[in-house]
Amino acid sequence: MIREKNKKWLFLLPIMAAALIITASFGLMLESSADTEIQLIVDGKNITTDVTPIIRNDRMLVPVRVVSEELGAIVTWDNDARSVLVEKGDRSVLLRIDKNLIAYSLNGNNSYNFSDTAPIIINDRTLVPVRLISNALGVGVRWDDKSRIVTVNSSETSDIEPFFDMKIASVNSGQTITGKIGLKADLPSPLPVGTSEIRYLILDAETGSGFIIARGNVLDSTYEWLPSFRDSGNKILVSALYNSSGTFLAGDAIPIQVNIIPTVELSGISENQTISGTVNLSANINFSGAYVKYEIKNIDNGKNFTTTEQDPLGTYSWAPPAEYNGNITIKVTAFDQNNQAYPGRELSAVVQVSRNLNLTGVKSGQTIDKPVNLNVSQNFNVSETEYFVRDVNSGDVQSLYKVSYGGYSWFPGPEAVGNKELYAQVKDTGGMVYTSNIVPVNVPGTPKLILQGTGPDQVITTANPAKLKVKSNVTVIGVRYVMTNAKTGVQKIIADTSDPAQEIVYTPDAADGGTWKIKAEASYIDGNLITEEVTVNVYTGTVYPAKPVIEKSQFLGLASNMAVEDWKQSGMSAALQTAQAILETGWGQSVPVDKYKGQFSYNLFGIKGTGTAGTVVSNTWEEYNGVSYRVDANFRAYNNISESWKDHNALLLTKERYEPYREVMHDSSLGAWALRRAGYATDSMYPVKLMNLINAYNLEELDRVAI
Repeated sequence: MIREKNKKWLFLLPIMAAALIITASFGLMLESSADTEIQLIVDGKNITTDVTPIIRNDRMLVPVRVVSEELGAIVTWDNDARSVLVEKGDRSVLLRIDKNLIAYSLNGNNSYNFSDTAPIIINDRTLVPVRLISNALGVGVRWDDKSRIVTVNSSETSDIEPFFDMKIASVNSGQTITGKIGLKADLPSPLPVGTSEIRYLILDAETGSGFIIARGNVLDSTYEWLPSFRDSGNKILVSALYNSSGTFLAGDAIPIQVNIIPTVELSGISENQTISGTVNLSANINFSGAYVKYEIKNIDNGKNFTTTEQDPLGTYSWAPPAEYNGNITIKVTAFDQNNQAYPGRELSAVVQVSRNLNLTGVKSGQTIDKPVNLNVSQNFNVSETEYFVRDVNSGDVQSLYKVSYGGYSWFPGPEAVGNKELYAQVKDTGGMVYTSNIVPVNVPGTPKLILQGTGPDQVITTANPAKLKVKSNVTVIGVRYVMTNAKTGVQKIIADTSDPAQEIVYTPDAADGGTWKIKAEASYIDGNLITEEVTVNVYTGTVYPAKPVIEKSQFLGLASNMAVEDWKQSGMSAALQTAQAILETGWGQSVPVDKYKGQFSYNLFGIKGTGTAGTVVSNTWEEYNGVSYRVDANFRAYNNISESWKDHNALLLTKERYEPYREVMHDSSLGAWALRRAGYATDSMYPVKLMNLINAYNLEELDRVAI
C-alpha cells in the first residue's frame, strides 16, 4: 500500500562526515568529497558498470536499466518522449529525462510525486535517484559512506515516500472536477530557500505536459480555477513552488478527472424584473470561456437582438429601446475556445421605458461662431429627423434640415444673430412626432471663413499632399489659397478658384521645402474674409515608409521564439504575446521607420517616446476644424527587436493600470480580455482578433509546460 508521509527529514538528512548506513526508508543524502569510486551491489552482485553511480544535489544517482533488470524488472525506453518505464509485477514507475514529475503505479492505482533531482543521461545511460527505484519496486537501499558502496536488496521492502512536505489541500486525489473550484496547498515548513511564487498546473497524464491554470506570490492564498474543455479527461493536478528565476523547488501532484458540467447563469437582472432604464448584464460561468453573447427577445412583437462577442468576466450595459417595451426574455450564451456554444437559461422580464429624445452636438449657452454638428440620440426607431432654430426675441421658427436619419452641420451667419433655441423633431415608424429638449445658444453672426483639410504642424509631402477647402457662414465669391514662407515672407498662390466648394490638392514643388503659413481668402457681398493662418511644414526630400522586420513567412517563428523565451522569465502567455506581435505589425510587415532619415525602429508595438536607440519620426493623426490630418510624432527606436519586445512587456508588467492583466497573464483568453479592460486597445474586437489568431495557428501550444 502506498503511504504518503509529510516528513521531509526522512529524505533530506544532512550530509554526514562519518561513515553512515542509511536504510531504505530514508532518502540517500551523501558525502560527496571522497575520491573512491562508488560501488553498486544489487542482491549481493557487484554490477558497477561503465557508468558508475554519481552524486548530484546530494542524491545518489544510479543507472536505472542495469539496476532494474538485475531485480527482474522490465525497462522500456521511449526515445520520442525521452522517458523510461520500469515495470515489475503490479508495480511500475515512469521517469522523464530532466523532469521532476514521477508517475507510479501499484495494483493498477496511479499516483504522482516529484523528485528533487531529475533523471539525467550520461554516456547514453539513464541515471536516476536510487530512492526512485526503491519507491517504484519496493526494495531496500543502503549506503555505506566509509566503503562507498550502494546496496540494493530486494529481500527488504519499502513504501513510496514523498520527497517534499507539501500537499494539495483543496482537491482530493482521484476527484472529478466538474467546474469552477478553489486551489490551495499546505506548504512545507520551512519554505524552500528562495521561494517566491506558487503555481498550479494541469498536466496530461500521458505526456506529463500541460498548462498553468493559476499562479501568484501569495503562497497560502486560494486561487480560482475555471477549467477548460481542453483539459477534459485523466489529468494530473500540480501545486508547485518556484524561485524568482522560475526554478522548481517543491511540489505535490495528484490524479484527477476533469469532466466539466457547464453551467451558465445570467446576472444583473432577476426573473420577472421590471426594467425601466439601463441594466448591467454579466455572465456567471463555471468553466473557462472565450467570450459570451447576450440575446434579447421581445415576445410581444418578435424583435430580437444578439450582441457581438463580449468579455466573459466583464459587464454589458443594455439601455432598452422603446420598441422593446413589453415582455422580453434575456439569455446569455458562453462559448469555449473552439466556439462551442453553451446557452444559459432564459430569464423573463418586462421593459417599461419612456421614449427619450435628446439634441446633441451643442451645449446650453454655447456661442456658435464655427460649425457645430447637430445630432439626436433616442431610444426608439425613427423614420424622419428635422432640426429647428427658434429666435428667442421674435419667436420665429426656422427649419434647418430634414433627413430620414442623421446629423446636420450648422454654421449660422449674420442673418441668425441673436439668442436662439435649438431643438429637433422626429417621427417614429408609426408616424408619431416627438420633440427633443431645447438648447439655448448665442449666435454672434460675424461673417467667417474657416480653412479645412490642414492643421497646425502638418507635414505636407508629395506622398501626403494637403487637400484644402473652405467653409463659410456667408455666400462667398471665389477663393484664393495663399502660402507665406515663415522665414522669407515670400508668398505663393496655391490656387485661385471661382468655385468655393472645390477641393484644392496642394502637392509641393521641389523648391517648397520649409515652414509655411497657409490661409484662404474669399470675397462676399459686403467685403473680404480671411481664414486663420495655419503653420505647416513642407518636406520635399525622400520619405521613408514603414518596412518589414523579416519576411512574412518567417515572422511567426521569430515572434514565437521570443515569446517563449520571455514567457519563461515573466510568465506572460507566449501564445498571447505572439498573437499581439502578429496583429500589431501585420505579420512583421509594417514596422515604423524614421520618415526623414530611414532609421529602422525595430518598434513592434507602436510605442511612442524614446527607446534604447532614441526615437524615429513617423505619422500620427490630429484634428482641426473637424477634419483629420497627419502630423509627425516620435516613436521609440531600439537596437534590435529583442529590446522592443522587452520594453513592451515591461510596460505591461510594471504599469499600475495593467495589474488586472498581470493576475491572469498566464492564460491567453483571460489575458486578452484583461488587456481590453485595462485600456490597451480601443478596438472592442481586439481580444477576439487575438484569440482567432491563437486558434488559427495553434499558438496555445507555446504555453505548454512540463516539470
